[in-house]
Amino acid sequence: MALDHNELPVFARDFLSYMDTIRNCSPNTMREYFYDIRIFLRFLRMHRLGDKRPFEEITVNDLGIDVIAGTNLSDMYAYMTYLSRSRGASSRSRARKAATVKSFYKYLFSKARLIPSNPAQELESPRLSKELPRYLSLEESKTLLACIDGRYHSRDFAIIVMLLNCGLRVSELVGINISHIRDNDTLVVRGKGNKDRTIYLNDACIFAINEYLKVRPKSSADDPNALFLSMQGKRISRKTIHYTLKKYFLKAGLDAEKYSAHKLRHTAATLMYRHGNVDIRALQGILGHKSISTTEIYTHVDNEKLRKAVESNPLSGIRPGNKK
Repeated sequence: MALDHNELPVFARDFLSYMDTIRNCSPNTMREYFYDIRIFLRFLRMHRLGDKRPFEEITVNDLGIDVIAGTNLSDMYAYMTYLSRSRGASSRSRARKAATVKSFYKYLFSKARLIPSNPAQELESPRLSKELPRYLSLEESKTLLACIDGRYHSRDFAIIVMLLNCGLRVSELVGINISHIRDNDTLVVRGKGNKDRTIYLNDACIFAINEYLKVRPKSSADDPNALFLSMQGKRISRKTIHYTLKKYFLKAGLDAEKYSAHKLRHTAATLMYRHGNVDIRALQGILGHKSISTTEIYTHVDNEKLRKAVESNPLSGIRPGNKK
């Protein structure tokens, strides 16, 4: 669904334009900014101006900058409370929305100079618990690949092989063009922040892609350069990817509510770290993480390796009275 920026006041549209053209944010990030800003402005209209309409029906395109200028830190914490209690937003979702508000106010204060102060500067984000990522085991991954069949077998197999071997985000996968594959074994993908990174394809990926290209429709393709196509010949969508994966998760006997495309990214990272002895910095580059701290979560998932490390201690066999 196309975003209608006219739903927002001019100063909010200018902020989105700045984030798009100057900060070079990705389309996915821009979509999140749009929805976050719209929710925040609707809240302000309800909270400060007493708008009684159902929340989703509140319009904000005529909201004045004076409402923004009159907000304080208490209003922002009231917004965080509203997100948690009334909308059931997770701590991660609230943290992202808090970051959006901080970026928005920073722009209005220091760039556009439309407000006299920046109360969002003191806004704290919800503390996030570091949850271990959920991932498929090696055997579960093999089972998932073994159950792929049907009319689009070659395409679906190539998609899942790429997710499991390269750790791609879904947005990166759907954005792949045939021209992004260089020398048959190198893939250039555009990740978060519109940053390109190079991924070297292993034999499984090369084989799967080549087999798919043999049957990939050419004459009916709306976008002849798009690698993965839908049955209508259009560039495959994220929705189709999620639907396809859910079908195969169920067929493989896996809980489709617990696993997703992003869990396959976790799986790829975990398998590389556990079985490939991949250096954490190399893994950071493969996954396209901006911060090494994001990648370090995969160093905590291999409990068996930790167990073996402790058991290999030469003192592990010592018993009372044992001098050897």
